[in-house]
Amino acid sequence: MRAKFLREVAALALPRGPDSASPVTDADLEPLPGAAQRYLRFMGVVGRPRDWSLRMGFTGRFRLKPGGPWAPISVWQYNTRLGPARIFHMRMRFGVVVPVLARDTYVNGHGRMLGKALDLITVVDGSGPEFDVSELVTYLNDAVNYAPSMILGPEAAWAAAGEGSFDVSLTDHGTTVRARVFVDARGAPTDFSTTDRFIALAGKPPQRERWSAPVEFDAVGGRPVAVRGRAIWHLPEGDMPYAEFSLVRESLAFNVPPGA
Repeated sequence: MRAKFLREVAALALPRGPDSASPVTDADLEPLPGAAQRYLRFMGVVGRPRDWSLRMGFTGRFRLKPGGPWAPISVWQYNTRLGPARIFHMRMRFGVVVPVLARDTYVNGHGRMLGKALDLITVVDGSGPEFDVSELVTYLNDAVNYAPSMILGPEAAWAAAGEGSFDVSLTDHGTTVRARVFVDARGAPTDFSTTDRFIALAGKPPQRERWSAPVEFDAVGGRPVAVRGRAIWHLPEGDMPYAEFSLVRESLAFNVPPGA
């Protein structure tokens, strides 16, 4: 799976290096709300050049519907702000059913969800404006949890939302997504909440629902990052936790070329 993932990322011809190596300064943070400044200082962005890429792997479990069975998963993903782009591969197996490889991608302003049994037979293939929005806001979530300097620029806007949270929006290719980030006294993120994601259940068309992703932080390679997390749909009939992830710590790498 890892080799296939790296080959497919390399084949996308994404940029292979940063556009700027200047470090983030205190002055870059001054216009931002207090909670956002506390968060960015906790993440250690000041004094480092802006991160331009991120590669990591996860293990965990996933389910497709409320009350459905959980399936073990393994994940590889690569994000770059030189685009931006996000490539996410997840392998899962439900019971004795053949394994499915799901690909979530955001490239050139377009999102797509593609799932193939045995990586041969298409079982889901979704694209369109709802997927553009959903994949871009997931890119934003990744940046918040691992590399916030990837969204320190004119493409992002930050707003106050109380002492323990802030709002952040991100615009790309004419699409804008928004989320609220909750932080503790240190500035460590504890949750991410947005209504800019769409879910399709039981053959229904995609519908916008609130989505949240609570996380736990620890230091990996000298950086504070999310090491465990969940994804939860907040549906009219009740909350649906549907994914749980644990970071494979040795997989985490920053500022690496696509496919490296």
